[in-house]
Amino acid sequence: MEETLYNIEIHKDDEGYFGRIYSDIDGMKEFKSNNIDKLLRDITLDMQLALEEFTGTRTIDFIDIHEK
Repeated sequence: MEETLYNIEIHKDDEGYFGRIYSDIDGMKEFKSNNIDKLLRDITLDMQLALEEFTGTRTIDFIDIHEK
């Protein structure tokens, strides 16, 4: 069975990057950053943590890799 977990929008304007994610788990969240890499990292980490909480799995390795 196929199920959409997230819808993601990313926009760029004069002030930087703006991201918005939608999910049944967390509703809508917004992110802002001057750097696309940081925006993507923040969105990915938030999604990973939300799914961890929802499924009960751990993402410590994922967090450790991105904070070094």
